[in-house]
Amino acid sequence: MKKEIQKLIIEAAYRAGHGHIPSALSILDIIINVYENKSEEDIFILSKGHGCLALYAYFCYKGVITKEELFNFGKKGSKLGGHPDRNKLEEIYASTGSLGHGLPIAVGAALAKQIKGEKGKVFCLIGDGEANEGTLWESLLIVSKLKLKNLVCIIDYNKSQERSLPIQGLSKKLNNFNLNNNPNGDIFISDVENQFIQEKNLCKFTDPHASFIVIVNTIKGEGVKLIEDNVHEWHHKSPTQEEYEKIIKELSYEEEVC
Repeated sequence: MKKEIQKLIIEAAYRAGHGHIPSALSILDIIINVYENKSEEDIFILSKGHGCLALYAYFCYKGVITKEELFNFGKKGSKLGGHPDRNKLEEIYASTGSLGHGLPIAVGAALAKQIKGEKGKVFCLIGDGEANEGTLWESLLIVSKLKLKNLVCIIDYNKSQERSLPIQGLSKKLNNFNLNNNPNGDIFISDVENQFIQEKNLCKFTDPHASFIVIVNTIKGEGVKLIEDNVHEWHHKSPTQEEYEKIIKELSYEEEVC
């Protein structure tokens, strides 16, 4: 599944001439994990909307959208823009793009569920660069204050901010923010490797008495050597025909070996 979706991401960006390929590849394992395991009552919000090609490609693989729709990504009249739009695709819960907006929406959705006694968790995926936004910390203070038990905030920690405004020691910062109140069952903070996400069910990484912050140590451009080795050049770059063919060959070879 994963290799096929990776190839869909690359081809969609190649045809469009743009797209945040490294971010899409770094969150792909998380997208697959959540969608393969979440219940009908669960909500997923992709706050780092620029990584949307991972979500679109997964939808295509699962038959939610067609290849024709995927390969119209970013074109005039397409339902698949550079950021998710809830008005164009019913599977999208929230329109996102401006970083820092997804988690406040998720907190509101989780609170609504709690007030109405509805089942299900609210999963929100944000980026480590997005964690520089004040809305993250404001939202988590609200989660702690209201003792929301049904929110899972997943942080894609792919170190994308190391050159500009690094947010090192993220787990420690969260703990120092008085959010990790384990004895009271408020918020649990866990720092895991991407391999854990590949092997475990993220939707079971929950507790009926607590919300979770899961920091996933990912690799920007994961799975494509050409991109992994030069992620800053590839931030919003589309592959040339030569690069496209090289990447598809690499992914196809790895799939055969596996």
